[in-house]
Amino acid sequence: MKPPATAIAALLDGTHADPFSLLGVLAGPGGTFARAVLPGARDVRAFSLADKPLGTLEMVDERGLFEGKLSGPPQPVRYHCSDGAHTWQVTDPFSFGPVLGPTDDFLIGQGTHFRLFDKMGAHVIDHEGATGVHFAVWAPNASLVAVVGDFNEWDGRRHPMRRRADTGIWEIFIPDIARGRAYKFRITGPDGTVQPLKADPYAFFSELRPATASIVAAPGKPEWGDAAHRAHWARIDARRQPISIYEVHAGSWRHAPHRDIPGHAEGHVFPTWDELADQLIPYVIDMGFTHIEFLPVSEHPYDPSWGYQTTGLYAPSARFGEPEGFARFVDGAHRAGLGVLIDWVPAHFPTDAHGLAKFDGTSLYEHADPRQGFHPDWNTAIYNFGRREVEAFLTNNALFWAEKYHVDGLRVDAVASMLHRDYSREAGEWVPNDQGGRENWEAVHFLQGMNRAVYGSHPGVVTVAEESTTWPGVCMPVEEGGPRTALGFGFKWNMGFMNDTLQYMAREPIHRQHHHDDITFGVTYAFTENFVLPLSHDEVVHGKRSLIDKMSGDEWQQFANLRAYYGMMWGYPGKKLLFMGQEFAQRREWSEARELDWGLLHHAPHWGVRAWVRDLNRVYRALPALHARDCESDGFEWVVVDDAAASVFAWLRKAPGENPVAVVSNFTPAVHWHYRLPLPHEGTWREVLNSDAAIYGGSGQGNQGAIEVKNGAALVIVPPLATVMFEFIGSLQG
Repeated sequence: MKPPATAIAALLDGTHADPFSLLGVLAGPGGTFARAVLPGARDVRAFSLADKPLGTLEMVDERGLFEGKLSGPPQPVRYHCSDGAHTWQVTDPFSFGPVLGPTDDFLIGQGTHFRLFDKMGAHVIDHEGATGVHFAVWAPNASLVAVVGDFNEWDGRRHPMRRRADTGIWEIFIPDIARGRAYKFRITGPDGTVQPLKADPYAFFSELRPATASIVAAPGKPEWGDAAHRAHWARIDARRQPISIYEVHAGSWRHAPHRDIPGHAEGHVFPTWDELADQLIPYVIDMGFTHIEFLPVSEHPYDPSWGYQTTGLYAPSARFGEPEGFARFVDGAHRAGLGVLIDWVPAHFPTDAHGLAKFDGTSLYEHADPRQGFHPDWNTAIYNFGRREVEAFLTNNALFWAEKYHVDGLRVDAVASMLHRDYSREAGEWVPNDQGGRENWEAVHFLQGMNRAVYGSHPGVVTVAEESTTWPGVCMPVEEGGPRTALGFGFKWNMGFMNDTLQYMAREPIHRQHHHDDITFGVTYAFTENFVLPLSHDEVVHGKRSLIDKMSGDEWQQFANLRAYYGMMWGYPGKKLLFMGQEFAQRREWSEARELDWGLLHHAPHWGVRAWVRDLNRVYRALPALHARDCESDGFEWVVVDDAAASVFAWLRKAPGENPVAVVSNFTPAVHWHYRLPLPHEGTWREVLNSDAAIYGGSGQGNQGAIEVKNGAALVIVPPLATVMFEFIGSLQG
């Protein structure tokens, strides 16, 4: 039956809602029939993909519409076209069947499809005898979706997509194109309004900003050499391992040599992943850290967002080169014995026109109500965690980074903002849950499901929550805590430790005796979660000053305070995290627009701090008493908790079958001579670290390498503004 003229007009205008019903190779009562839009052609002959002649098509509309009967059954076809002067070939995308199947529809409909990154987005595949790219995008409320790109002159009439009614996914297989092609989606909303061209939510690569098109690419890399590293972490309990994290903003650790790259700010060229690997991995190994944690590496349009406003959750940022470069970095780090964590941002997303906001003309990924769907702190949108497709999109992304890039963990940003509906909102600016409370149970359900999926699929991969409230059970397995509160994270940032101790260190020593509990209070909850002690990027930006500038006193005291503080932290229960530059007492606040002030290492005090951090990491890793019970109360015991007048703190770190280590901190500039230090084991305790040693820039006070415990105590020298560690090494010799 000949379609109505209005249908043909809509087809040629690119506004027909179901182009696959009119185009392609179709079975009819008169046999096999073909219809194709081939602009510029005059003569068209059809061939099978095996080059068997199938028939000739005739032009039925001057705008390039051709029709004709073909021999044989319906099958994919290739058209040989001519305009009289030139010839070309077109493999008809509308002659191919769908790629997605009923199993995909079923799992997607349930929200339990954990391989969406293999199905959605753009994939080079072989399909029905041809090689090309399969495109798939979720836009359930759209009236029409077309893929546009450099392969069709960005013409929305050329490749309208097939709608899968049960899932709201649109798909098309376009033969004869491959990796490296730029594309976007042209989406017509339910009211007929054409949206700004949208980047692919599942894109594996993007153009370098300010350009925003997605790029057909493959994630990860084909071969890896990190099997031993991954097997090690899969078989051990991370809570009982030394974990010392070096937090890095990849674009400003060191700048690359000048290269003429379009889109880069004058004088600021981001390094490639390979350049970073050559310098950063050896540096972190030398410094003794166990892990590198990157601020978000996924694609984002705005440099000063540091990656926390991402538009491409599945794409390593083009600032650092192609996706395989990041995979090579991770592989190289693993071969060298380093883990790699990445910051992951499911809490919010920017409203850039090419991104997820109003994706199909409706509030699809975000809540329509701004009281739920708009973040006042960051002027961003908030995911609708109660929509199963959105939950699946985010959960699949967590699995994607673990599988395709072998990352060792995800530090989940801004968890507190997800858990509480009233976060940063005044009364009347938020919507209570069904019980009238402030808890966001949809976000809780998402986080629980994400953690179950990650830990269930990728042994050895950890999740870390940046969570700043007293929400119970952040690190409790979901199965143990019930459906309401336990979130299932592996670790949680200890924001209370960071806030209290930095506040203490900013005080003049004479006043610290009145704020003794700034240090002691944290131990009362230190084992309620599996904590990471974070001195992160957030503490050294936006007027907060660098860590060295937070320390009280003159220059000598500032450096002594910082060394003492680091020593206290490395001896305190919990895993360690230090932002780049703070290991050598970076003086200026961090800025993403410049590299670290490496020239400071020519100055002895800065060199001394770095040497101190290196030795702290070395001892922390070497002595199990300092790490094997970081998350368990039997690994900690106060020995001096109430000497506020002297501002001295002392405790034991312990582990079964291991020598205990005593940690002693003096936060006054006075030397405590002959200080009575209670210790449980009679005999020799070796001085393993002393932040006041001259090599670090200290005054050189100490205990000549060891102390002797008799009658339950030792008389020790506690240096000024210093932390000293002693390891028990044996009984008194006769």
